[in-house]
Amino acid sequence: MTDMKDEIEFIFGKHAVTEALRYRAGVVKQIFLDLNFSDEKIIAQIERAGLTPRPLNLNNPPRGVSAKAAHQGIVAGILPEKLMMQYKDFIQTLEVTDDTAVLILGEVQDPHNVGAVIRSAAAFGLAGVLIPPHNQAPLTGTVIKVSAGMAFRIPIVSISNVNSVARDLQQRGFWVYGLEGEGTVTTTSEKFDRPTAFILGNEGSGLRQKTRELCDALISIPIHPRCESLNAAAATAVVLASWSVQHPQAVVSK
Repeated sequence: MTDMKDEIEFIFGKHAVTEALRYRAGVVKQIFLDLNFSDEKIIAQIERAGLTPRPLNLNNPPRGVSAKAAHQGIVAGILPEKLMMQYKDFIQTLEVTDDTAVLILGEVQDPHNVGAVIRSAAAFGLAGVLIPPHNQAPLTGTVIKVSAGMAFRIPIVSISNVNSVARDLQQRGFWVYGLEGEGTVTTTSEKFDRPTAFILGNEGSGLRQKTRELCDALISIPIHPRCESLNAAAATAVVLASWSVQHPQAVVSK
């Protein structure tokens, strides 16, 4: 994948658009409504955001939105780059405790996987998802849709380089785990007793060699021998859930 482009991406459906308007209204630049759309709560959200809806013409729908999609009469155009925050701003405002964990994506190229792991990170109380610009699926409408709107709730952080950020986190007291099928530690035995960073590598080739070498440990999931492996999104969910069990405070509503 190339660098994230400064252009509008489209999301659709009441849930996704409501999440955007409620939590990150500033990223929403366009709204398209079916002529019969009548959800007064969402219409009020649109008005509060200062947006003027355009007619939703399914004979000529917004780019990337199929006329057969489950749009529920509403489509929004957002600017993904406005959804992301810079690492320096994120780390300066992050309150680091033993209940703090972040997820770093290292060349995860399937947008469905990216959306799924963002959803898992939000579900299990992580502080943010850190995304590099190169060889990485960018933040698109598909990613946001698969995240079930969680991309609007959990900080999505732009980083320039996976390895440099991992080293910076180590200097700040984080223990860095690489997600690997053949790990040096397992989810069932590891004690997550300090600030934690997890790095998820490419779906096919895994972690880059230099990334693997700088990790403090490689973590794996014990699975039945009849199954060779889990896919990236499922494995990440299991690892994050294992961490969260030891840090129930992380999922307490604030």
